[in-house]
Amino acid sequence: MKNLFKERKKKAPRPGRLLALDAWIDSSLYEAGFRARERWENVTIFFRRFRVTGWRRGVVELSSEAFTMGTAGAIVILALAMPAFEETERDWRSQGEYAVTFLDRYGAEIGQRGIIQRDSVPVDEMPDHLIKAVLATEDRRFFEHFGIDVIGLGRAMSQNVRANSVVQGGSTLTQQLAKNLFLTNERSMERKIKEAFLALWLEANLSKKEILQLYLDRGYMGGGTFGVAAAADFYFDKPLKDVTLAEAAMLAGLFKAPGNYAPHINLPAARGRANVVLNNLVDSGMMAEGEVLSARLRPATPVDRGSQDSPDYFLDWAFEEVKKIAPRDGPHALVARTTIDLGMQRAAEESLEFHLRQHGSDYRVSEGAIVLLENNGAVRAMVGGRDYGRSQFNRATRALRQTGSSFKTYVYAAAMEAGFTPQSVISDGPINWNGWSPQNYARRFSGRMTLTEALVRSINTVPVRLAREHIGTEPIRDIANAMGVESEISTHKTMVLGTSSITVMDQATAYNTLADGGYAGTRHGVNQLLTHSGDVVYDFGRDAPPPHRAISPEALASLNSILVQIPEWGTARRGALPGIRSAGKTGTTQGYRDAWYVGFTGNYTAAVWMGNDDFSQTNNMTGGSLPAMTWQRLMAYAHQNVELKPIPGIADPFIDQTLVASSAADPSDGQTTEQEERPALLSNRTTRVLVDMSDAFRQAPVVRLPNRPETLSSL
Repeated sequence: MKNLFKERKKKAPRPGRLLALDAWIDSSLYEAGFRARERWENVTIFFRRFRVTGWRRGVVELSSEAFTMGTAGAIVILALAMPAFEETERDWRSQGEYAVTFLDRYGAEIGQRGIIQRDSVPVDEMPDHLIKAVLATEDRRFFEHFGIDVIGLGRAMSQNVRANSVVQGGSTLTQQLAKNLFLTNERSMERKIKEAFLALWLEANLSKKEILQLYLDRGYMGGGTFGVAAAADFYFDKPLKDVTLAEAAMLAGLFKAPGNYAPHINLPAARGRANVVLNNLVDSGMMAEGEVLSARLRPATPVDRGSQDSPDYFLDWAFEEVKKIAPRDGPHALVARTTIDLGMQRAAEESLEFHLRQHGSDYRVSEGAIVLLENNGAVRAMVGGRDYGRSQFNRATRALRQTGSSFKTYVYAAAMEAGFTPQSVISDGPINWNGWSPQNYARRFSGRMTLTEALVRSINTVPVRLAREHIGTEPIRDIANAMGVESEISTHKTMVLGTSSITVMDQATAYNTLADGGYAGTRHGVNQLLTHSGDVVYDFGRDAPPPHRAISPEALASLNSILVQIPEWGTARRGALPGIRSAGKTGTTQGYRDAWYVGFTGNYTAAVWMGNDDFSQTNNMTGGSLPAMTWQRLMAYAHQNVELKPIPGIADPFIDQTLVASSAADPSDGQTTEQEERPALLSNRTTRVLVDMSDAFRQAPVVRLPNRPETLSSL
């Protein structure tokens, strides 16, 4: 033990060494601090040379603040610019390689899309007076600004303030091209910000001549035409190089509002607008009064095109469908036999316009969209907005709007698949889901009720309770997707009440599943694609994927048994069809921004949306008001002179007239106005026979008779 103590004593450090180490640390820290202070003092002395006082200091301070604010502004601008530049990732230069002639369901030509309407004429070969007319009217400082005309914008703002209204626009030609190439006509601050950044991007990546060329080639000119070359051929039946000054002025006037100034629709307005263009030529100094006098005295006269109403929204959508289904290695000059019925198309357009004219100002609503499907999936009508000339944005296929209570159909479909029945009882009482406490429309609760009563009365708490306690949100999303909803659906708890945004086409497609026995995947707008020699390169019945069952027969019958009661004593009484059993669901979003009615019979399914492009609130418009009335007017026409079929799960397509007498709309609702009677329709089989006969005559060899210039078919 003694030896061990001695050994440990030898190994223990001496107190003097610890003191020396402590002193070394203290002195090192002191010396380091001293040197640091010395260096800082030297730096301070050095920078004192740059110290300014008096007015110079004010300049430096302002410059420093400006640099700070500029840095912050640059970060904000970059954040705003990123979404705009994402639009440039796609092949925006391509105009599509396909040239497609479209026929309606009966074989009549209804329009064209593709390179047929976009044969470009180089700017250098266009008439000089046409270029001057466009620039004088659309953007006089085109060759001077960098995409955004600050001077022109200031002038427009001052004119608008002086007139206390919007009398002059400040968008440059480049900004208008950016909107045409990448954006929509949606009136929002986000769109205007994107438009400004994309205009700068175009100016940085294209020459002025290229920008002008694209603008003249891509602008919608009315009559289903795009670009000045197609417009010259359509309106004046001549090549663009041969248009006169009067004709050039009329063409230049179309860029502002082709729906208002198209000469084949409103010749006086077109000539008035052309005269404004001639005034602009003189005011801008591009031409003298004497040079335009002849054009004033002899205004342009378009060729007579008759009343060629083209279903342009449908054609735009069908053209995109053609590009999806056409064989990649096949011919690109095609004839498309579509499913559209022009009689129903006109009825859909008329129903929307009628109710918006009658009640639009009262409800403060300006736009709407409709999709009508036959229950075999054929798209019979599509209305993408009130006026294609004013806005080519297709609200039926591209606008994502919240669905409100019309989404509850998918919730109840998932509930029926989970084993619930129309007689299942659920509590309509206060509910809290992680801080979310939805209220009913009437702001009161009714206690325990059946699922039938809950859906017919559009109770909010019941579907929320179903989703939270029994189903979950993912099965609801899955069944909506299976039924045909292609729009992205959130699984957030609020999705139960329709906070997800869905297109009108998706709504019509999904509800059509309920009208088609629970089968999805039948929606189509093109029956056949043919070459101009008659060879079939695509046939929907042959080449399309087979339909799939999205909802079981038992769940379908249960759900439809509830939906048929909504027009009878529920929220859609204004959509009831006299004598015909129908089913459907209304929808109204928070703030009354969107209103829906989606319904079906044994024959047809239609979805109607109404709202405003700027997402502004309507005047308390619900889905059971204007949308249901619009749906009723269209479907009453569609069911004239047709064989009525029962709704799947419902035995009788007819309904006792006394059940809907009390729910019929009042005369003040505009329902008593007489409608055009729908002509008797050919059956699908008869239509097919006639189409086949037409093909046979078209493909038959041609025989030239002696001494006759005409040719007759050998048949």
